[in-house]
Amino acid sequence: MIPVNEPYLSNREKELLCECIDTGWVSSEGPFVKKFENDFAKYIGHKYGIAVCNGTAALEVGLHAIGVGEGDEVIMPSFTIISCALAVLRLGAKPVLVDIVPDIWNMDVSQIESKITNKTKAIMPVHIYGHSVDMDPLMEIAKKYNLKVIEDASQAHGTEYKGQRLGSIGEVSTFSFYANKIISCGEGGMILTSSEEMMEKAKKYRNLYFEPEKRFLHQELGYNFRMTNLQAALGVAQMEKIDYFVETKRKFGKYYRQKLQDVAGIRFQEEKSWCKSVYWMYSIEIDKDINLEAPELMEKLREKGIGSRPFFLGLHEQPAFHKRGLFVGESYPHTEFSARKGLYLPSGLTLTEGQVDTVCNTLEQIMMKYKSPS
Repeated sequence: MIPVNEPYLSNREKELLCECIDTGWVSSEGPFVKKFENDFAKYIGHKYGIAVCNGTAALEVGLHAIGVGEGDEVIMPSFTIISCALAVLRLGAKPVLVDIVPDIWNMDVSQIESKITNKTKAIMPVHIYGHSVDMDPLMEIAKKYNLKVIEDASQAHGTEYKGQRLGSIGEVSTFSFYANKIISCGEGGMILTSSEEMMEKAKKYRNLYFEPEKRFLHQELGYNFRMTNLQAALGVAQMEKIDYFVETKRKFGKYYRQKLQDVAGIRFQEEKSWCKSVYWMYSIEIDKDINLEAPELMEKLREKGIGSRPFFLGLHEQPAFHKRGLFVGESYPHTEFSARKGLYLPSGLTLTEGQVDTVCNTLEQIMMKYKSPS
């Protein structure tokens, strides 16, 4: 089986994990947490890093840090993981959705302005599959309406927008270090900012809002979202290889594109001139004229020993939100199409050219059985 993802782990990760065990520093008080925060913040281009237990927690902490609360609205794409909306709801705010640009599956910035109300507090661009949202016009809208920008760059470690690393553009950014991310701690997340005030709010919220002068006095309510020293040790070891990881992801992204360019009936994610993608997931979409949807293609690949995963089902189609009266009757056609026709192929850092050849040759053989109507 060619897995859809396999993390790249080496003796260095084992060495730092053993150091945690040998020294007894396994909790969130260990020294690797601060080092990981500093290393990652420096790499992306923000002043402060606040490490947390996972990417979902990072979104909630980041939203709290920019002041999102009861009754506020946050604009985001429907085409994203449920964590983005969940974090907004947990703070008593409301997610407001826009559709995607179909060739890159990122939020359609041209739809944002029509969704702004007097309750809008922030815009959350979610950089999808290693490609950037078009940030310049988004930032112009945010400035015009005095809105905060919180980047979800969980899928874009090392991606650049016009030479600037994603996660360094908004006031706050969030990252995930789940096992399939370019930098992986198994689980883990981080909030980045250059605002000392937002950093302090984020640090308190992740740590039960303990007051530094009087530990068990709580002026506000927070949560235990701390990252352990064990998780951070993995992150520190991974950061030593990040340039190699990004180079590898881009190399195989280009190789996939080259191999698939003549396969009829599918398309690869476009790379815009203003983006240097890291191709976090090597994603394809089946043409509208092909009588084949993603689940069926995934099953055919699985039968040939090839792992794959579907695209996101839009937030506006989630029953859990409909039960709460959210997004009822809303439609985002490009999101709906991609949810049914899109999937990603094996995308791990341990891939070989031979495995990519096998995937692409198998995909071509399957697609030859499906013809566009003449």
